[in-house]
Amino acid sequence: MGHTFTDYIHRFDSAADGISLPPAFTYPFRYTPHPLVKLAAGKVQAYLAARHDWAEELERGKMFGVLVVEDREGGLGFLAAFSGNLAGSNRHAYFVPPVFDLLQPGGFFRTEEAEISAINRRIAELEQSPEYVCLRDEYERMKTENARRLAGARQWLKEEKARRDRLREEEPDGNREQTLIRESQFQKAEYKRLEKRLKAEEERLKTALAVHEDEIARLKRERRSRSAALQLRLFGQFRMLNAKGETKDLCEIFRDTPQKTPPAGAGECALPKMLQFAYLHRLRPLAMGEFWWGNSPKEEIRRHGLFYPSCKGKCGPILGHMLAGLEVEGNPLQEDAHRSTPLDIVYEDGWIVVACKPAGMLSVPGKDGLDNVLDRLRARYPDATGPLIVHRLDMDTSGLILAAKDKEMHQRLQALFETRSIRKRYTAILEGIVETDEGRIGLPLCPDPADRPRQRVSAEHGKPAVTLYRVRKRENGRTWVDFCPLTGRTHQLRVHAAHPQGLDHPIVGDALYGHKAERMYLHAASLSFVHPATGKEITVTREADF
Repeated sequence: MGHTFTDYIHRFDSAADGISLPPAFTYPFRYTPHPLVKLAAGKVQAYLAARHDWAEELERGKMFGVLVVEDREGGLGFLAAFSGNLAGSNRHAYFVPPVFDLLQPGGFFRTEEAEISAINRRIAELEQSPEYVCLRDEYERMKTENARRLAGARQWLKEEKARRDRLREEEPDGNREQTLIRESQFQKAEYKRLEKRLKAEEERLKTALAVHEDEIARLKRERRSRSAALQLRLFGQFRMLNAKGETKDLCEIFRDTPQKTPPAGAGECALPKMLQFAYLHRLRPLAMGEFWWGNSPKEEIRRHGLFYPSCKGKCGPILGHMLAGLEVEGNPLQEDAHRSTPLDIVYEDGWIVVACKPAGMLSVPGKDGLDNVLDRLRARYPDATGPLIVHRLDMDTSGLILAAKDKEMHQRLQALFETRSIRKRYTAILEGIVETDEGRIGLPLCPDPADRPRQRVSAEHGKPAVTLYRVRKRENGRTWVDFCPLTGRTHQLRVHAAHPQGLDHPIVGDALYGHKAERMYLHAASLSFVHPATGKEITVTREADF
């Protein structure tokens, strides 16, 4: 059954009365949801809770979005969308349609997908065929057995040579020497004949096996070629609009990005779907929000009902095009909040400096030219010959940063970090009450390639990450903890705090893995190490002011 425009635009009730419209469109990669967005999301969540037929799929988790819009008559409403597909379909009343419905029956995607699936089945049939499996196993057994026989023959040649050497030492004899030489030559020739015969046997099996493997390889090449061509054709169907009325397909949008080609799933996230619908129907986008519904994925951190920024890998380039022509909020990360804040020097001697970085200041220069600790130190110590900064803190983290005044000291301090000889203590406030008093968290971490700088837990791809923790106090529904990281992975403490297999309590104010607040309550409070120049144990402390 077809859907009409009114199936997709939803009106607010009296609860929206008196709520001011946002002055600019939401900056999608770091935002606080506008009150109208929260109101719209609540209505969508109530709708989802009533869809018992979707309960099992929704429990596994999915990203949804809302877009507050204004129509040509000034009427206020909102759109809703889901990322990917839902219940095996891209189209459901209540949610805007996809930019391009790749699941439409009889469409080129479904037709070609069926052809590629047929190739997959043929590959599986060939790889599992009794003849191929038998030949492959026999070939592997033969290689193993032949290798064993040749190794035994080489050992025998070695023993025979040793025997002849003993005879030469015990009874030197010219006539016998000729006999021993001929014996050696014969044995070596016998080994060569054995090696040649075994190799010929292997080649016969290998040739028979190649008939099957060549066909499998040909089918895999065809599958790869057809899949790539299908992806390009598919991406060409996603013709994304913007507020200026300009259109670009996904191939054009990603052409000038580092990845060059669109990633899988590009154009199917909630926000691009809603913006496309708004532009097609002359609706003015006012504010957006995307929230997670259901259980968290195993490797990522997503909490039921929480809002999340748009992913940068798939949506960053797309939204860069689609938001052109809209007045968009500024990027909060580009706010130079500490340009006039004095840098607090906690410790200094002839070799090293320890500064206390405020939350919201970069450790080192970024592409936006914001004030940072390294530039401050260079200005303060113009005669310093080293790179100065030895390690970094996240922009949102406050606390102690260690710097060196010369290159040699920088290298020696870095060596201490690499050998985990510098002990660090962080203080954090966590959402909720942590039940255990202390413990150890060991969750391997790696970057999320589709949404940097977000990290994810991965036993397969992650690097070891270990954190010790101790609860300091519990108060007003929050927990103060000390973290002692034994490794130094990106966002280690933030992920270990928030992940369900870690403490399952995000750091207060962590906009990536929990709830945004006035700041992120994570502070590097203490550094302890043996001073490379004096050989004395040194501990530098600046406790958190929270």
